[in-house]
Amino acid sequence: MNWEPDRLDDQQHLTDGDPGGMLLAVAASAAQVRTGHRVAVEAGLPGSAGQSRPRAVVVAGMGGSAIAGDILAAVCGRGAPLPIVTVRSYQLPGWVGAADLVIAVSCSGRTEETLSAATEAVRRGCRLIAVGGAGSPLEAIARQASAPFVPVPAVGQPRANVWLLTVPLIVAASALGLVRAEEGLFEEVATTLEGIAHRCRPSSESFINPGKTLAMELAESVPMIWGTSPLAAVAGYRLACQLNENAKYPAVFGELPEANHNQVVAFDGPFAQRDIFSDEPGRGLRLVLVRDDEEHPQVTRRREASARLAHERDVPVSELAAEGEHPLVRMASLVGIADYASVYLALGYGIDPTPVSAITELKARIAE
Repeated sequence: MNWEPDRLDDQQHLTDGDPGGMLLAVAASAAQVRTGHRVAVEAGLPGSAGQSRPRAVVVAGMGGSAIAGDILAAVCGRGAPLPIVTVRSYQLPGWVGAADLVIAVSCSGRTEETLSAATEAVRRGCRLIAVGGAGSPLEAIARQASAPFVPVPAVGQPRANVWLLTVPLIVAASALGLVRAEEGLFEEVATTLEGIAHRCRPSSESFINPGKTLAMELAESVPMIWGTSPLAAVAGYRLACQLNENAKYPAVFGELPEANHNQVVAFDGPFAQRDIFSDEPGRGLRLVLVRDDEEHPQVTRRREASARLAHERDVPVSELAAEGEHPLVRMASLVGIADYASVYLALGYGIDPTPVSAITELKARIAE
């Protein structure tokens, strides 16, 4: 699989190379926000979620569904009056009990780890909210427990439905008083994502298309992605996961200041060295800084120093900066471009971004 940047401006290739329609799915992000808000309201989530404040909120999910819990925690921020934890496992932590709210999120409603966690939550007497596919085992668990269930009309891969799965969680958090999220906020998020879709549209050429530009920077490198705030870290982790699943591409994820205590040493390692006399393209490190205005002042100093350190060692640096005031808008501004970049990177390598054959094969082996 060779990287061919000219593919990114070849409209026929972008269509033929994406038979599963991942670019179209990313372009539908704004519609997902509006739909997610509508189905959450129709399911009565604002009223049922806000009956009383729990001791903690635990989001149970896997993969593209679990990231909704991470986004929820980042949007609520450090000012949240209670812990918000994402559990990616078959089991809930031992401390979770009747005083806690468990939100089970599964795009299909059939994820075995999430079903196990939801069943355990009911058994422990936890309050439960479920978000997933209609007519699914997850809905059956919620109905049996008389718990709110939000049926999401997801299409395609779970990772392509992140906003459809996330928005109901924000609606629930707003009802609990954990975050300010009036109805106008969701329209602002949708508008932000529509703007990104216009700038990153396939017909927009690489030199003015931020999604294609980031893909071209990442190509033929090993991205080391660092978030500079809890919110930016979630967006950075999302980028790493999207590179893995869409582009079948490796990525290293970290968060400042922690990454300055370990990962930064890779700047002096073999992947930071380039043979300037070689005719073959190098696959060295690239530092990707995912930035947010609410980073700690000392983190700002660390980010700037890290970038200088990388440049001095000939490690190229890319930056992706959040835009907007509300944390959910800032998250959308980062995730929107990151999602496009991961799909364009796949298409530049001639890879179909939709299938995840290794995951499918792994599941089949486990089921044997």
